[in-house]
Amino acid sequence: MDIADFTAELLALGEPTHFEPACARLRNDLFARLAEHGFRSIALETDRVAALDGGFSHDLGEVDANRQLIAWLREYNETAGEPLTFHGFDAPAEMFSAPSPRSYLEHVRDHVGVDVDIAALTGDDERWSRPEAILDPAQSPGATAEARELRVVADDLLVALTAEAPRLDAAWQRARVHALAGRGLLRYHAASAQPGDRDTRIARLAGLRAVLMAENLLDIHALEAPRGRTLVFAHNGHLQRSGSGAGAIVGALLGDRYAFVAGSLGRSDAIGLGEPEPDTYEGRLQEGTKTWRLADVPAGRRRTDTKPERGYFGLDADVLDGAAAVWHIA
Repeated sequence: MDIADFTAELLALGEPTHFEPACARLRNDLFARLAEHGFRSIALETDRVAALDGGFSHDLGEVDANRQLIAWLREYNETAGEPLTFHGFDAPAEMFSAPSPRSYLEHVRDHVGVDVDIAALTGDDERWSRPEAILDPAQSPGATAEARELRVVADDLLVALTAEAPRLDAAWQRARVHALAGRGLLRYHAASAQPGDRDTRIARLAGLRAVLMAENLLDIHALEAPRGRTLVFAHNGHLQRSGSGAGAIVGALLGDRYAFVAGSLGRSDAIGLGEPEPDTYEGRLQEGTKTWRLADVPAGRRRTDTKPERGYFGLDADVLDGAAAVWHIA
């Protein structure tokens, strides 16, 4: 089995943890190969607006392989007849913090030339970005009259932008990414303003983040499909076809145009992960693997030697349900 054999337009390559450096290093090698087989873009689990300028969110800029990927893309594009594109597909929000939508909406407003005072409606950016705005519904600006008006403004800006589509260019694409991000932030803050216990609120925000990620992936697919295929790289939980995450949404809508390859890890000094038991999924995959390999979905059981604080989420039936294959790093 070879990674280049997959024919899906969106090839989703999962990782079981963000903190084992080998995952991102191997991803870079794989994308360089896939670029020779019709892939023209890569989308990572980082803020889509930040990625417009080769940036990262969620501390992923600290990963050496991510910075190396950007450097390689720039070098490749200097002489390429058809350039490769880097995308983020995440929203500009953390689980317990999200910025003001002001700068995103102002970017779109200035592009389309609409006269609307967005800053007057958002007020101080800090009242949106402070943790209390997400953690405490009573302190969230997401359900205020101004926020509701801003959602109308965001929709109007998207309509004005869509009317310019016949003149589509790089500036238009950039404005559209900002428009979607601003609208998504308003949704996120509105969800934060809804009451509920901690678990209910976390689940609500995680579900909304999945929707925003799926919308971005579908938008990236629509943009890139005429040029070629896209490699998507993120945590297994975001890309798996089962459940209610972004991968489940995109997979349901795109069918076999979306393929998910689950990421697996045997052991890791970086996160203190020992050798897996032989009858676990990872143990079966570990047998005969020297460095890494692409394999069929194995039989086995979930390993029990992992701890969430180590950042590794092992293979289980949910992750493997609908996976086209597994890439296992020994």
